Amino acid sequence: MLGRRLPEIKTPDQLQAMRRAGSVVARTLAVVRDAVRPGVSTAELDRIAAEVINSAGAEPSFLGYGADRGRQGFPGVICTSVNDEIIHGIPGDRVLQPGDLISIDCGAMVGGWHGDAAITVGVGDVAAELERLCAATRSALEAGIGAARLGGRVGDISAAVEERIDALETEHDRPYGIVTDYVGHGIGTAMHQEPDVPNVGRRGRGPRIVPGLVLAIEPMITLGSAANHITDDDWTVVTDDGRPAAHWEHTITVTEHGVWVLTAED
Repeated sequence: MLGRRLPEIKTPDQLQAMRRAGSVVARTLAVVRDAVRPGVSTAELDRIAAEVINSAGAEPSFLGYGADRGRQGFPGVICTSVNDEIIHGIPGDRVLQPGDLISIDCGAMVGGWHGDAAITVGVGDVAAELERLCAATRSALEAGIGAARLGGRVGDISAAVEERIDALETEHDRPYGIVTDYVGHGIGTAMHQEPDVPNVGRRGRGPRIVPGLVLAIEPMITLGSAANHITDDDWTVVTDDGRPAAHWEHTITVTEHGVWVLTAED
């Protein structure tokens, strides 16, 4: 199709470089996760993330992102999206409260190669329906990862995410919305590359999964309607109905030995 680039295919050495970036992301998310508690500001979490990334000799992928596209560059090292904020929440003075749900999205670059992952964490004791939402979103991510096979299609991943959420919606007797306005993506020498990885789709459709293709899979699920809008800060995406959201993400590739999650903790 005109105007679309072919996916970037990585060599084995380049995949190892992406694993180094992914390891920095995994470490950063683990440290930030442990720092989440009532009374902590999202700016403090951002400061902690910056320290971990810098101490590893890496660069934050998100800081300043978008400035080359005629918009205000993203002002944080991580995205901190609280409660009804789906993605792209800007770190700042907001202080976390007991019962909040916060999604933390992190990207880091090592030697020109990016890693990208996200987690959702409860602040103190959270409502059972929020725990189920978080678990459902993580389960959808795992289903998507599990559907990735050499020779398969990106649509296999999308369908697996959608099917898992549909099943859990019935099991939990709760309405879950699958955000379709924002999707997973290819990743490598740029944070966002071809192909798109939607969270809904049909098996057997989309680009073929081949050795060296690297994908960021990231279901974004809401407790209610998936309708959303961008706030006045030009970044933060929130639910229209004010209901909470969760976001989980990993960067993966598929080898002849199976799926390799490049942003998993060792």
